[in-house]
Amino acid sequence: MWRNKCMQWHVLGVLSHDQSCLLPGLRESGCPRRSCQRKGEVLVIGSNLPIIAAPGDDVILPCHLAPTFDVQGLTVEWSKPDLKPDPSDRLSRVEYVHLYRDRKEVPDMKMASYFRRTELFMDDMKHGNISLKILNVSEEDNGRYRCFIPKLQSRVKAAVVELVVDSNFAKTSETPLQTPDPQDTTPTNARSRVAVVIAVVTLLLVLALAGFAAYFSRHIFHQTLKKHPEDDDTEKQPLPV
Repeated sequence: MWRNKCMQWHVLGVLSHDQSCLLPGLRESGCPRRSCQRKGEVLVIGSNLPIIAAPGDDVILPCHLAPTFDVQGLTVEWSKPDLKPDPSDRLSRVEYVHLYRDRKEVPDMKMASYFRRTELFMDDMKHGNISLKILNVSEEDNGRYRCFIPKLQSRVKAAVVELVVDSNFAKTSETPLQTPDPQDTTPTNARSRVAVVIAVVTLLLVLALAGFAAYFSRHIFHQTLKKHPEDDDTEKQPLPV
C-alpha cells in the first residue's frame, strides 16, 4: 500500500513538471524524499500562484534562481508564450516583454505596449533575482509570462508566471476603505479607553495632591502647637476680677 502510494506521487511529480519536481503532498505522505535537481545545479523558479492586480497597479512577476547565482552577465528574456508571431513577419521574430542582454536592456526588441513600462532589479541580479516589474497594468496585460535564460547551464532554464488583471479586484480592495463595517468599532473603542484612562489618572493625581496638601497642613499645625504650648494655657486662664 505504501509503495503504491509513493509510486503514484512519483508519477504525478514527474508529469507535473513542477520546479521542485515534487508535489507538496509527497513529503507529507511519508514517501522517501527525492528531487530531480542535480547537485550544484541552478534552477529558474517562478510562482505557482497567479499574480492578481487591479488596473493601474504596478506589479512584480517573481522569478529567481536557486541556489543563488549571478546572472548579470547572462541574457534574460521575458515574453508571453501564448502570443503568436506576427503573420506578416517572414522571419517570425519574437517580440519580448523585456529583454536584458550585454548587461543592459534592449528596448528595440520589446513589444510596443510595454515600452517604458518594464524593468528588472539590476542590483539584485547578482543574487539571482530576475523578477520583472510592470508599471500601470491593464486588462490587456493578462496572460502567462515566461522568464528564460537561454545560456544557463541547467535543465530548467525557464519558468512561467501568470498575471491576472481584474477590475473587480479594485472594487473589492477599495470597499473597506470607502464603506467601513458599521459593526467594527475598534478604533472608537480604543479612543474611548484612552480617554477613560487619562481621566482616571488625572483624578487620582488630583486626589493624591489634595491628600498630601491636607496632611502637610495638619503636620505643620501640630508642630506649631508643640512649639508654643503656653499660648493655649494663657487662653485657658480666667481673667482677673
